[in-house]
Amino acid sequence: MYQTLSHPPVSFDQYLPLISSELANDLAAVAADLRDLRVVHLNSTATGGGVAEILQSMVPFMNALGITTERVVINPPPRFFQVSKRIHNLLQGANGELTPEELKIYFRSIRDVASAIKDHNLTADVWYLHDPQLLPLAQLLPRDPEAAWFWLIHIDLTAPNPQVLESLLPLTQAYDRLVFSLDSYVPSQLNGATPVYIAPPAIDPLSVKNMPMEEPEAARLVAAMGIDPARPLVTQVSRFDLWKDPCGVVDAYRLARQEVPGLQLALLGLSQASDDPEALDVLASVEEHAAQDPDIHLYFSPAGLPDSIDIVVNAFQTASQVVVQKSIREGFGLTVTEAMWKGKAVIGGNVGGIRLQIQDGVSGYLVDTSEECAWRIVELMQDPGLRDRIGQKARESVRENYLLPRLALDYLKVAKSRLSDAAESNDHQSDVLPGVEIPDPLAKPAGRRNARSNGRAASKVRVTRSSSRT
Repeated sequence: MYQTLSHPPVSFDQYLPLISSELANDLAAVAADLRDLRVVHLNSTATGGGVAEILQSMVPFMNALGITTERVVINPPPRFFQVSKRIHNLLQGANGELTPEELKIYFRSIRDVASAIKDHNLTADVWYLHDPQLLPLAQLLPRDPEAAWFWLIHIDLTAPNPQVLESLLPLTQAYDRLVFSLDSYVPSQLNGATPVYIAPPAIDPLSVKNMPMEEPEAARLVAAMGIDPARPLVTQVSRFDLWKDPCGVVDAYRLARQEVPGLQLALLGLSQASDDPEALDVLASVEEHAAQDPDIHLYFSPAGLPDSIDIVVNAFQTASQVVVQKSIREGFGLTVTEAMWKGKAVIGGNVGGIRLQIQDGVSGYLVDTSEECAWRIVELMQDPGLRDRIGQKARESVRENYLLPRLALDYLKVAKSRLSDAAESNDHQSDVLPGVEIPDPLAKPAGRRNARSNGRAASKVRVTRSSSRT
């Protein structure tokens, strides 16, 4: 029910030219304090999606700092991912509720994962469990009172479905810290039961997706996929998901091409994610909306690509004059970060983590409608100087705020805070109920009692500072 992944080693020194000396020194100091610990990151898919991308770089980076770090990916049955995708959508504000059968599938699958972990005696000093798929797991595993348990959620909780949020929040009581991407995502119902940290995601500047690519090479690759490199191109890179508003992007393109002759649109939704079973249905709806327009290029299957998915994404972001991410909900939007790092002018939906990254009119544009998006596409396509100025500001913003070493420091500070608390006091040991089992999945799951909960507002600690507008 789970597998341990191996990632090629990296060197911390490779990152030093890209980060400040202050950040480098902070990382070295925190890593020295945690060097004797064993860390495990758990998530739900080996490839595809922002969390998988973060972890495939985060795990080797932490090892490069001298902290023994391992990555574990769960392997539940396909029905689990159908349910977890529903949970994802509901937590982002979709209407509806989970059925009794869906709840059974969710909890039963995680029980099976917990049994496999116990059978193989997987242990750690620090556990990072990512997103709703893993949420119940902390209550199902034996509790070492010296170990630290953290739940990290990367999705947009601005306006969650209240029934689903109410049913899942008690599970957070099994964790020592909760980590959200933005302050605005922290549910008020947490009531101070568990300390909360804010740590926006980040990209790996040394991954093949984010390394500099020469424009002739980018043009060659996109041409191999049917794009005319001599004509203007606007691209959105994201899975085929209704929250990404792909049909709204098509509408914006149709308006913009009235002013930009020869404009092409690429929707690059190449996916290897096993936890997104709805993508094919969304793709079909976008194909219908595109109405066989020869200048609207939809990419889904990774079969037959001229290079790896990451290289192809790099090529499209490099070859495009404008990059769009017109989401209507967005936990953070690493594709925004990637394009900004490449010095591109990005037009993003005025939501969630995109707001954090883009300073409107300075490092990109924020839009609420397809009409606004079209207007900004036209403006940028017709003014190369404006594109360059915005792109330069965008790249510098990413350098200062959204590169992997800063996120690693955030994660390590969360661990250090918990372990420091444990060293100062043994009070937390009375909170731990080893081997707590989730009761009837149709009832509210009982979390471990937390003696520090006193009805206060959620305790929030920001572990990173950003100069971007929130």
